[in-house]
Amino acid sequence: MTLRSDERPTGLRWWRRVGWRHVVGLLAAAFALFPVLYIVSASFNPLGTVAASGLIPERLSLENFSRLLGGEKGPFVVWLMNSLLVASLVACGQVLCSALAAYAFSRFRFRGRRGGLLALLFAQMFPQFLAAVALFMMVARFGEVFPAIGLNTLLGYGLVLMGGALGQVWVLKGFFDSIPRELDEAATLDGASHWQTFIGIILPLVSPALAVAALLSFIGVIGDFLLASIFLTDDSVKTVAVGLYGIILGDKSTNLGVFSAGCVLLTVPIVILFLWLQRFIVGGLTAGTGK
Repeated sequence: MTLRSDERPTGLRWWRRVGWRHVVGLLAAAFALFPVLYIVSASFNPLGTVAASGLIPERLSLENFSRLLGGEKGPFVVWLMNSLLVASLVACGQVLCSALAAYAFSRFRFRGRRGGLLALLFAQMFPQFLAAVALFMMVARFGEVFPAIGLNTLLGYGLVLMGGALGQVWVLKGFFDSIPRELDEAATLDGASHWQTFIGIILPLVSPALAVAALLSFIGVIGDFLLASIFLTDDSVKTVAVGLYGIILGDKSTNLGVFSAGCVLLTVPIVILFLWLQRFIVGGLTAGTGK
């Protein structure tokens, strides 16, 4: 409903109804953007110190980026490749496992279905870091038998992260429940199996949910620090989060510029992934409407 010009609140009435919301929104945006602007400014500040950093640098330079990519503070390119590899594989694995489980919980009726959903919800209430000691001992024992999945290996670290492979079940199940069951019945009458129905009909309709789940999983893995710092200690297998922490830990004052440059570079693949997944989100919504 659009108000006419003579019906719109003005003065004190406008402030009470609308004006204060603009102020709150601007304060929230400033609170959220301040650390981002500070990091971006520090990355282009050639001095690279805490005392000389501010929202507006006095001089712009790419010196911090050149020092970082040149390996002066460590093999940043190797860390970035490790992070991208682990995050991509784990995100794909988590989305696939969550989609399969969500489809089963949504379409099938079996004993223990409700209990399984509640168990997944209950397990998600506890952070994975609580099991860090048990996971460390387990991976260390596995490494004695199979060194490829032991400590200081990307495969072992990836398997640890796959422990949360069903973390997106509840989100995806809601999307599966919104798809009419008549589509499954029609596919069954045409001779399609459950797998063919899942791959050919259901997945294209829930592509927006899969894209969001993949993006959230990718961001969560690439930004993980606690578990990565426990299982990855060698420079050759470190992720970006662990490597950058080592840089800033060495000298918090003079390494701020290099640390900020690494944070800025880390956001590039995330932004690219988001822009790439946008077409799947839009295409999935369009396909769902057509169906």
